[in-house]
Amino acid sequence: MSATTSPVDSTTATGSPTTITSTAATMTNAIVKTVEAIISNTAPAASPSSSAHPTPTQSSTFAFTPTTTASMGGPEEKLSVKDLSQTLQHFGIVDYLVFIAMLAVCAVIGVYFGFIEKKQKAKKKKGQLDGKDGAGAAGVEERRGSEALDYLVGGRQMKVFPVALSLVASFVSGISLLGTSTEIYVYGTQYAFILVTLAISGAISWYIFLPVFCNLQLTSTYEYFERRFDRRIRIFGSCLFVVMNILWQPICIYVPALTLNQVSGISVSKIVPVTSMVCILYTSVGGIKGVVWTDVIQGFVMIGSMAFVIIKGTLDMGGLNVVLDRNRQFERLVGPDMTLDPTVRMGVFALFIGGAFFKLQANGINQAIVQRYLTLPNFRAVKQAIVLSLTGFMIVLLMCVYIGMLAFAEFYHCDPITTGLARAKDQVIPLYVMKSAGTVPGLVGLFVAGVFSAALSSLSTALNSLSGVILTDFIEPFRKKPLTERQTAFVLRGVVVVFGLLSMASVPIVEKLGLVMQLSSTVAAITCGPLLGAFSVGMLLPFVKTESLLTGISCASAFTAYIVVRAQIAIFTGQMTWPTKPVSVEDCDYLFDLPDNWNVTTPATPAEAKSFSLHEISFLWYTTVGSVGTLVGSLLATLYFGRQDPRLVDKELVSPVLRNYWYGKYESVACDEKTDPALHESVTQPKLELADKS
Repeated sequence: MSATTSPVDSTTATGSPTTITSTAATMTNAIVKTVEAIISNTAPAASPSSSAHPTPTQSSTFAFTPTTTASMGGPEEKLSVKDLSQTLQHFGIVDYLVFIAMLAVCAVIGVYFGFIEKKQKAKKKKGQLDGKDGAGAAGVEERRGSEALDYLVGGRQMKVFPVALSLVASFVSGISLLGTSTEIYVYGTQYAFILVTLAISGAISWYIFLPVFCNLQLTSTYEYFERRFDRRIRIFGSCLFVVMNILWQPICIYVPALTLNQVSGISVSKIVPVTSMVCILYTSVGGIKGVVWTDVIQGFVMIGSMAFVIIKGTLDMGGLNVVLDRNRQFERLVGPDMTLDPTVRMGVFALFIGGAFFKLQANGINQAIVQRYLTLPNFRAVKQAIVLSLTGFMIVLLMCVYIGMLAFAEFYHCDPITTGLARAKDQVIPLYVMKSAGTVPGLVGLFVAGVFSAALSSLSTALNSLSGVILTDFIEPFRKKPLTERQTAFVLRGVVVVFGLLSMASVPIVEKLGLVMQLSSTVAAITCGPLLGAFSVGMLLPFVKTESLLTGISCASAFTAYIVVRAQIAIFTGQMTWPTKPVSVEDCDYLFDLPDNWNVTTPATPAEAKSFSLHEISFLWYTTVGSVGTLVGSLLATLYFGRQDPRLVDKELVSPVLRNYWYGKYESVACDEKTDPALHESVTQPKLELADKS
């Protein structure tokens, strides 16, 4: 094997240090001659004496032959990183047609449900009662508020399969699709064990949260807070949800734009407006029906594109054994770290406990997901959708994990992140797809369409949910006169447009913030962790007063925000690093400049600076901190504000698993006095006092 294009350890390189230095110098001159001013801002190659190569010894059993040209004509004949990147950007006419077709179908579905289906329904309803639905939706169109009901929850008449597939598409955002694969490429298979937490979080949602939401038939989940506590908690929870979406949606838009930028060369600033406007169009016009049915199409595109990449990549690689061997050699096939240290990024407790809380907030109390469940006619249909969606999500997540392993098996001796061929870590997967499937017309376009499908489905769901929350929590409660149907339609669509444009304008900020999967998790934790704790307090602890919860959730939100923001600052400034798995650049067949710190695979923290700081905990703990902090804070505040009698809380607002525990001994007293779930503490307190006196 010829000398490599990078300084390497003596166990893997051939030739003396002098020869290597000479080769590096020759390569540097070749780079300057080839690309001239294009790379004028690039630092010269590092001296081999300044770094050591940590890569394991190369196995001689692999059937992999690098396409290096060094032995045939020297480094002068090799392409530069920029030239090779442009060569790989073969996003052809067929690819563009496939991608545009996906966007066009989404727009058409939105127009259909926004105009055509609506007109057909208006004609059909004359003289008829819409009484076929078992959940009591008869006469929906005749009632005030039917516009909001139809736009936000589809009249509660949707079918299980499209809703389940829509949930899968929403769970698997572009962040999950690319972020999970990149996580496996960079850090190994530790994150794959979070699949176990899906079953745990699904069971908890099934028994604790969803029965309450489905029984109350709420449009906004934060209406629960006003029924259980008062309006202050409802507004607080709604504000947290809005803030979370403002922070999260730009990440959702940025991910697919990054993918298309890698494969086509079109700048992110040009991609984002076009795709965002398509999403805003079909979401604002089509409502939840348009969102769900576009999710169905996008789900098929997403899963189909991933399946094509997996099958072709495995065959080209020489089979599953080769993929596993290359990942095993470079320490990618690893389990969670068996440690009690909370700062370990993928510790066993961080994965299974922190991951369970993270997934629970995603599929148990999240407005976007619960709203999808509420489009179904009854709780039996909801249970079926839960099973189907979680099964589908597990399958898709496993596919993401395997794509990350495929990408590493392809680049195992020439890491594109180190060489700069992938300008960002999250562009490794699109780069792999271009290299492995770029020769098949339309396949790269299909993969990009799949990534956009995943991202747009999540974005459209978030925008639709935001419109419901803004309408029901911030506008309707403060109006003396109810909104007309026309005003309701205007508000719902206006919210989608405003927040869609706001997210689009915030994308440039996201480009500077690091790995999208970790960033997404940290953003969600600021708000969803405290919200999970608040819903848990409301449904499990009926003796907790409003003031106690308000104290607990306020403190927990502020504390979680401090940890998350402090951690992001430390990551951005380089104060916080995590050990990455070893990589190699010894068989690269193109020219590149080697970064000075490319071989740093352990944290650069000096031994004397080993003191523990709270913000250094694993990002998987953030949601747990917020939720447990709210729970503990509320209980401690109860010592000051006192307990309330559980009879003040209607049984329908408490999770079924604890109703007998809290209300069993009061059945004989409360049977003659059924409180309305809409009554608040200020109304029920005097009634309870009178009943006790009598």
